[in-house]
Amino acid sequence: MMGVCTRRNVLGLALAGLAFLACGVPVAWTADNFIIVQSTTSTQNSGLFEHILPLFTKKTGIEVRVVAVGTGQALKNAKNGDGDVVLVHSEPDEAKFVADGWGVKRYPVMYNDFIIVGPADDPAKIARLKQAPEALKRIAEAKAPFASRADDSGTHKAELKLWQAAGIDPKGASGNWYLETGSGMGATLNTAVGKRGYALTDRATWLAFANKHDFKVLVEGDDKLFNQYGVILVNPERHQNVKAKEGQAFIDWLTGAQGQAAIAAYKIDGQQLFFPNARPQS
Repeated sequence: MMGVCTRRNVLGLALAGLAFLACGVPVAWTADNFIIVQSTTSTQNSGLFEHILPLFTKKTGIEVRVVAVGTGQALKNAKNGDGDVVLVHSEPDEAKFVADGWGVKRYPVMYNDFIIVGPADDPAKIARLKQAPEALKRIAEAKAPFASRADDSGTHKAELKLWQAAGIDPKGASGNWYLETGSGMGATLNTAVGKRGYALTDRATWLAFANKHDFKVLVEGDDKLFNQYGVILVNPERHQNVKAKEGQAFIDWLTGAQGQAAIAAYKIDGQQLFFPNARPQS
């Protein structure tokens, strides 16, 4: 069986290889001053990391290599020792990750919100509804296509809570009007657009999404759509390969004045994508 350290080395080499292919420049294979952050597709697809990580590297000399997957997968990867830090958005799962000893401490970092998007003709007539569960109920009653990530991501977990609040189990309609993509947010939005259906997405990914066609934000503003992000150092007592010093340096920067300012400064078409809300560390 491949050991934890071997898995991590393979992951590090794979990430470096991807950097080589993406940038077309040689990779410093012997350099060890990097950390691996297991994070969500929304932080990657929105362009946030591309904006803030060079600032951190410039200040500290520490490179950050991101593995962008759903929150559930990110936490599983970290449990396997394949990462130094997790930055995800499902607070109950983050709390359990720490309580079970896989993480050291959870720090709130930033928030935005989820929204429900759909075609301009809005066949389920959900536009401007104030309650997201009511919107999902109307979608189900209309049997209008709804694209779900179905990937145990933070967005998927939030969606399932909304269905539960609506008193509906959409699984029975899987493959009919309920379309389970098992994919990231971008691919799921493409499915919704292609099927002229609806989807729940984080606002940051939606703003960065280029294939909108005539789709619009139809439901927003419900307190149930609040989307909080947290960051956690993987417990070095569980995995000796964790770069605790470098990982904590990233967390301190991200939740400190410079990192919080960098998050606030990231905008697309003049719209702020994430709102920093780290609390002062004791």
